[in-house]
Amino acid sequence: MHRYSKLSFLAIVVFTCGAAAYAARNGAESDVLAASKARIPLTQAIMAAERHANGKAIRAEYEHASLGWAYAVAVASGGKVLDVRVDPDSGTVVSSREDKADRDERD
Repeated sequence: MHRYSKLSFLAIVVFTCGAAAYAARNGAESDVLAASKARIPLTQAIMAAERHANGKAIRAEYEHASLGWAYAVAVASGGKVLDVRVDPDSGTVVSSREDKADRDERD
């Protein structure tokens, strides 16, 4: 449980810093507004992604893609990095794929 407390704190700090950086850009107010309307918190999205990929989150953000807003969580699992997208309203994993760009170049 203590591990999730640290992870939750880190996620909140990362999300807050990211939101502030986005707000500093022109037109980014809509990004921050969209993030504030998410029904589930970033910490819950991270936990869902970690369970799905059976690994540890290394990066997470709230982003807009062609299918709409979602949490994008990078999870390290078994020597791979998986990009897991989590629905911000239901907290369910909507997609997962290996991120070959994050692989160690020595492989």
